[in-house]
Amino acid sequence: MNTISILYPNNINSTFNFQYYTEIHMPRSIQLLSIHPGFKGVSVERGVGTAQIGTEVPYIAMCHFSFDTVQSFIAAFTPHAIELQGDMKNFTDIMPIIQFNDILISQ
Repeated sequence: MNTISILYPNNINSTFNFQYYTEIHMPRSIQLLSIHPGFKGVSVERGVGTAQIGTEVPYIAMCHFSFDTVQSFIAAFTPHAIELQGDMKNFTDIMPIIQFNDILISQ
């Protein structure tokens, strides 16, 4: 199984509208991507602190899609890429980092 992590760096002077992201963008993303049989789940997280008091979180937001394979994610995402990427301007000006991960332990 794989996780596709979409990480939004906590850039100075950047904006991120969590209300739009959680109430409009992500429900639409889930609606579109969960149709694919390889979809296993998703989590959305907001960075709230670090272990070092007084330091800013490196990522203001993170989204982790779980799919059976990276290829399944690509097959699910590609037909909707224009819509989903085009919607980003409605909630952030941050260019996300996208990382593919192998899940080694999950409980």
